[in-house]
Amino acid sequence: MFQLFKAASVIALFLSASALSGLGAEPTQCPGDNAGLTLPEGFCAEVFADSVGRPRHLAVDLHGNVFVALARSRSDSSSFGVLGLRDRSGAGVADFQHRFGDLGGNGIVLHEGYLYFAPDDRVLRYPLHWGTLETSGPAETLVSGLPSEGSHRTKSIVVTDDGDLYVNIGSVSNVCQEEDSPGQDPCPQLETRAGIWKFDANRTDQTQADGERFATGLRNVVALALNPHDGGLYGVQHGRDRLAQNWPDMFTTQQSAEKPSEEMVRIESGDDFGWPYCYHDPELNRLVLAPEYGGDGSRAGRCAEKKEPIAAFPAHWAPNALLFYEGDNFPERYRGGAFIAFHGSWNRAPEPQAGYNVVFVPFENGQPSGDYEVFADGFAGAEVSPRGAAHRPTGLAVGPDGTMYIADDRGGRIYRVFYVGG
Repeated sequence: MFQLFKAASVIALFLSASALSGLGAEPTQCPGDNAGLTLPEGFCAEVFADSVGRPRHLAVDLHGNVFVALARSRSDSSSFGVLGLRDRSGAGVADFQHRFGDLGGNGIVLHEGYLYFAPDDRVLRYPLHWGTLETSGPAETLVSGLPSEGSHRTKSIVVTDDGDLYVNIGSVSNVCQEEDSPGQDPCPQLETRAGIWKFDANRTDQTQADGERFATGLRNVVALALNPHDGGLYGVQHGRDRLAQNWPDMFTTQQSAEKPSEEMVRIESGDDFGWPYCYHDPELNRLVLAPEYGGDGSRAGRCAEKKEPIAAFPAHWAPNALLFYEGDNFPERYRGGAFIAFHGSWNRAPEPQAGYNVVFVPFENGQPSGDYEVFADGFAGAEVSPRGAAHRPTGLAVGPDGTMYIADDRGGRIYRVFYVGG
């Protein structure tokens, strides 16, 4: 019976991927206007679901069911928790949904029959009915009491086959200082925040004290993911702000708009990436000492001993999701590479605001093998700004048919992106 059910699911997925052009025919052009997005030649986009609240991270099961972490919305206080979406007709559009949970959150992972969900101060685990959008029992609390005060409250999570649960706990400040005072040294936040903690993915009733501080010196790694090709943990962190505002004699507003880099890192046990003492300078292409700790804009100081990023992206783009592509719908060059969803900047003046896109980074042997390229753009629409943008990317996932899903927490949209050739 299981084999028959699995076979039926595979057929349904094939029909979903083929419905745009008819069974057995190879599509040659995109239906519609790609939902307003600009994509590489041969790629199409459509709206899988719209106006669903504030979708953050995504997960897709083997049956093509899409699970969405919903954050609380100021405009709709009833839209939060976990939203399940299904395309029953094979038309590439969600036509059935089911929501559960009474807390808003950001991180979401499917693993071995469970859905892991991360509200701001805890990690929950729901047992799922196989192949459906429904839970088969109440949520278990794996970890509770995580720091959630002030800035950078959202939690991103990763679950491994070895039973490890990794949780990003972001810093509570820009650079561990009060107002415009010198930075606190040592920074007390590093004891409980600004790093990655490791817990047991199968144990309930844990607190932060039960976990291990796996890596430190990371301001806020909302974009966190395993690379299935090497088993490594990777992230892209939000860099610091206010270089010119706090240090006008040292930095121009132009420099502050373009520094520091958003850093992509490979995260291993015991790593220290330098926050708040260090930041990555894109001109020098290395870590430098922050002015709050005696830096002059070029001196490395203690930062020479911190771990460098493996890639750097433009300042203030706000990386919110990371995905290593494993599917077979996209062309070969994308397989094994990394996609990053950038939420978009608010503080690049006098330069135009930027980000609001999804980029691709080719990978080989655990390292970027080429420069990043913008893969999907046009989310913001006519006004590229936090309040004026129509859509802002927040989550990424790949379905069993190899198509990509992109979440947007500004317009409440889930996009589906697929390749038709060209």
